[in-house]
Amino acid sequence: MTADRVAEIEQAILARAPEHDLTPSLDRIRALLDLLGSPQETTPVIHVAGTNGKTSTTRMIDALLREFGLRTGRFTSPHLHSMRERIAFDGEPIDPERFIATYDDVAPYLSLVDGRGGPRLSFFEVLTAMAYASFADAPVDVAVVEIGMGGSWDATNVADAQVSAITPIAIDHVSFLGTTIEQIAAEKAGVLKAGGFGVLAQQAVAAADVLLRRAVEVGSPYAREGMEFGVVSRSLAVGGQLLTMRGLGGEYDDVFVPLLGIHQAHNAVCALAVVEAFLGGEVGESGSRGRLDLDVVRAAFAGVTSPGRLEVVRTSPTIVLDAAHNPAGATATAAALTEAFGFARVVGVFAAMADKDARGMLEALEPVLAEVVVTQSTSPRAMPADELAAVAVEVFGSDRVEVSPRLDDAIDAAVTLAEEEDEHLAASGVLVTGSIVTVAEARTLLGGR
Repeated sequence: MTADRVAEIEQAILARAPEHDLTPSLDRIRALLDLLGSPQETTPVIHVAGTNGKTSTTRMIDALLREFGLRTGRFTSPHLHSMRERIAFDGEPIDPERFIATYDDVAPYLSLVDGRGGPRLSFFEVLTAMAYASFADAPVDVAVVEIGMGGSWDATNVADAQVSAITPIAIDHVSFLGTTIEQIAAEKAGVLKAGGFGVLAQQAVAAADVLLRRAVEVGSPYAREGMEFGVVSRSLAVGGQLLTMRGLGGEYDDVFVPLLGIHQAHNAVCALAVVEAFLGGEVGESGSRGRLDLDVVRAAFAGVTSPGRLEVVRTSPTIVLDAAHNPAGATATAAALTEAFGFARVVGVFAAMADKDARGMLEALEPVLAEVVVTQSTSPRAMPADELAAVAVEVFGSDRVEVSPRLDDAIDAAVTLAEEEDEHLAASGVLVTGSIVTVAEARTLLGGR
C-alpha cells in the first residue's frame, strides 16, 4: 500500500543522522546532486535564512508568487505531522506517489555517496536532494527554500539563489553555530552570494554589521528593512492585522494578513521585498523597483497560513499553539499573545528540547503566564519534565508550577486551571509552546489539521 511505502521511506530517512546534527561540509550533498544531474541549478531559487520567522516568511513568499501565476516548489523544516509537508508544490505537500517516486529516483545514489568514506548522508541532506530533484522534475518556475540550520554549511546552500532573505538573527543552536550574535550571523551570511540580491530583516547592530560586510565582500546588492523597505503602519483586525507596507517599488496599503503579532508584520514586509526583487527585474538607477499589482498582493496575503504559529485550535477556553523554541521567539509570542487576545489570565503548557535555552524561554513567558504546566514531548531530545520543572520553579516560584510528564495530561491540567478561575471562560487562555515537536503533538491531540 502507498501509506506503508511512505512510512517505510520515512523510517529509512529517519535512520540517518538527525537534522540538528550539522557537519560543516557540503561535499556529500554536492556529490549526491552531481550524480542526480545538479537539479539545484535548473530552477530559480529564493533562499530564506535567519533564526526566527523563516517558515512563515517562506510561506508568505510562496503565496505571493503563486498569486502572481508562478508554479512554486517550497522546502521548509521541520515538519509538524508528515515529512511530506517539507516539500510542497503550489502550496500543497508533495503527494504520496510523487514522494515515493522521488525517493526511488534518489535512493540508488545514496549508497554510492555513503560508500565514499566519512559520515553517511544525513536525514536533512537526503530530503534536500529530494526537494531539488522533485522541483527540477516537475518542473517549477521557482523554488522557495528555507535553510535548515545556519547558512554557509547548510545542505540547501548548494544553490546560488537569485534572492536571499535573512530574517532576524538571535542566539540558537549554539553548539553548531557559535555562542555570539556575530558568530551566528557570519554563518547565516553565507547565503549572500555574488549575482544574488539580499533582503535583510531588521537586525541587532552586531548582526547587521556582519551581514553588510559579507554583502559588500561578495558584491551582492541588498535592501534593509527600516531603510529601503518597512512596515509603515499596522492595526489589529479580526483574525489578523491590517498593514500598510513600503516595499522596494512603492507603498501597499490595506493589506490584511491573517497572522498575529508584530513579528508577522515584519515577516510580511520582508516577503514582499523578496518577491519585488525576484519579479521586478534589474534595479533602477535610483535603487527602486517596479511596484507590484496591489490587488494581487492583497489577495496573496489574505490567504497566507502558518500552522502552529499563534494558532487557535480550540475555544472555551481558548487554546493557542505556538512553536517558539528560543528566547527571542518566546519574547515575540508573549508580546503577540498580550496584544491580540487580551486574556485576563493565561495558563502555559511548556515542553522544550534538552539542548535549548529553556530558562530563557520561561523568563520571556513568565510575565504573561499566571501558571505553567511543564511536561515533555515524545522526542528523544526532550528535556525530562522533572528537570524542566526545577528550572520553571526558579523562574515562576513553586506555587505557579505544576508537573505533568504526559502532554495530554498537561493540556487537561492547564484547561482545568483555566476553567477553575474563569467560569465564563472568555477571559482565560491556554498557551502550548516550547518546541515545534510539542506543538505538533498538541495539534494531533486537539484535532488540528
